[in-house]
Amino acid sequence: MKKTVFATAFALVSFAIANAQESKTTAALNAPPQGISKDLGEAILNELRQIHTLLEKQQAAPRPEQAQANAKISTAGFSIGSEDAPLTLVEFADYQCPFCRQFHAAVYDRLKKDYIDSGKIRFVSRDLPLEIHSNAMGAANAARCAAEQDRFWPMREALIAHGDKLESKEIESYAQAIGLNVDQFRSCVASDKYLPSIRADVAEAASAGITATPTFVLGKRTGGHIDGVKLVGAQPFEVFAKLLSAEAVK
Repeated sequence: MKKTVFATAFALVSFAIANAQESKTTAALNAPPQGISKDLGEAILNELRQIHTLLEKQQAAPRPEQAQANAKISTAGFSIGSEDAPLTLVEFADYQCPFCRQFHAAVYDRLKKDYIDSGKIRFVSRDLPLEIHSNAMGAANAARCAAEQDRFWPMREALIAHGDKLESKEIESYAQAIGLNVDQFRSCVASDKYLPSIRADVAEAASAGITATPTFVLGKRTGGHIDGVKLVGAQPFEVFAKLLSAEAVK
C-alpha cells in the first residue's frame, strides 16, 4: 500500500509541476500556476500540497520505476467517436482530480472537434479514482448510474467541471440538471453496484503501470485492446496533436 501511494504521488508531482510551469521546489507549491482560472489554480495548488505531504511521509520508500513508454490495455469503457476510427485514445480519469479538470477545460473540446467528431480517433473513458480523493469513487459510481438513463457523458462533464464539489447532495443536483429520474439515480448510487467494475479499471491501470490521472493511452485497436503510447498529465493540445500525427503514420 505504501509503495502504491508513493508511486501515485511521485507520478502526480512529476507532471503536475511541469504543467504548472513552476520549479521543483517547496516554494512552487505556494505560487499560483499561470494561464488557468483562479479556482482551478487553487485546486491544483491544494493537490500539490497534499501530494507533497504524502511524499514527505514516504521518504524511506523506494523510488518507483520510471513510467513505461507504452501500455497495453482494454478499450472496454464508455466511448464516443467512430467505431472505424484508425486510432483509439483511452483516458484514465479521476473526477476529483484538478488536472483532469484542467485537461477538459483547456484541451478536450478542441480535441473532440478536430479528432473525435471528424472520425480520426475514438475516445474511451475509464476510471482511476485515487486514494487521496475521498469523493472520486462515489463520483465514478454516479457517472455509471447516469449511464443507465443514457446520460453518462453529460454527467461525466458535470462531475469533472465541478470536481471540487462532489458530495452526494451536489451530485444529485447535477443529476437533476441533466434531466435524470433522480429517484432512480439515487437508488442506483446507494447500491454501489458499479464499484466492482470501477475497481477492475483500477486494477488494470495498475498492471499497465498507470498510477496518476489523467493518463492517456493512444494506439490502434486490435481485438478489443490497444498496445499504445502512454501520455501522463494535462498536456497542451499541441502535444496531443503531435502524438496523434506520429501514431497515424505507423
